Amino acid sequence: MDTATHITMGVAVGGLATIDPAVQQDPALFQAVLIGAIVGSHAPDFDTLFKLKDNATYIRHHRGTSHSPIAVLLWSFLVSGAIYLFYHDVSYLHLWLWVLFAVFLHVFVDIFNAYGTQALKPFVNNWIAFGFISTFDPLIFILYVAGILAWLLGADPRYTFGIVFFIVFLYYIKRYLDKREIVKLMTEHFDDVEKVITQPTIRHNIWRLAIITKHHLYVARSENGHIEIKDEFERKPLPDTTEMNAALQDANVKAFISFSPVYRYEIDRYDDYTEIRFIDLRYRAKDRYPFVAVVTLDKFYNIITSYTGWVYSEDKLQKKLEPLT
Repeated sequence: MDTATHITMGVAVGGLATIDPAVQQDPALFQAVLIGAIVGSHAPDFDTLFKLKDNATYIRHHRGTSHSPIAVLLWSFLVSGAIYLFYHDVSYLHLWLWVLFAVFLHVFVDIFNAYGTQALKPFVNNWIAFGFISTFDPLIFILYVAGILAWLLGADPRYTFGIVFFIVFLYYIKRYLDKREIVKLMTEHFDDVEKVITQPTIRHNIWRLAIITKHHLYVARSENGHIEIKDEFERKPLPDTTEMNAALQDANVKAFISFSPVYRYEIDRYDDYTEIRFIDLRYRAKDRYPFVAVVTLDKFYNIITSYTGWVYSEDKLQKKLEPLT
């Protein structure tokens, strides 16, 4: 989820916490829980600071260890402990439990979008991304904001946010059924489907799709139940060559491959260097695939320069690779 939704969800958790008699009867505990729920609902995304180092570090670690079961516990203790320093007369147990719930809810809802998380790390290092809720879903955000406004206007937060969370729960079920129908259409259309990767958009009737079959990769778009194939690529394994093996040692390429479940590659050879480009097929927009990793090698297969990230024009990408020239 995006930052705004996580924060409004934290406020909703703080309001829902009033179902706890200890929170309802102690104004100081309520304040502490509300603050803790807001901070805790965003805490796992503090790993965004990795972006200050470089894109490779950010891509490799964002929503990784910071969203693991061990991290959920650590975040809950760190946030509740920091707040308890200022509210040391309240029940720490109740404060910690509600902060733990807020942190857990953050990680839990993140697994339903296309980006996903490594929510089971270190037990399972795979990315978990169910891909049926948009990173920013207007309806979910509006529901939380509506609940907050109703609370400010005097509505009982217990019932208000109980209803809000129940509607959100029903909405998740509806979106899951939408995805299941799309996957069913793809498996009926292609005989050898191995995986269908879905990426919902903020428009509920439009989905981006990447279909992996035995011999091909397809990029498609679903709108109002109508499937349109946008691109088709032959599925080719990475060649076991000196230049490819050299490229795979690059940190940017390693980060890209660890994160992307479906990509293709291009190799362009020039007089003085070779460029190898890895292209994620999930994020097609305006006939481009903006999420890439690019590495250039000299004649002796030494890495000259490389880049990974989201780039929406070829000119901007070439500027990222300017050290080559």
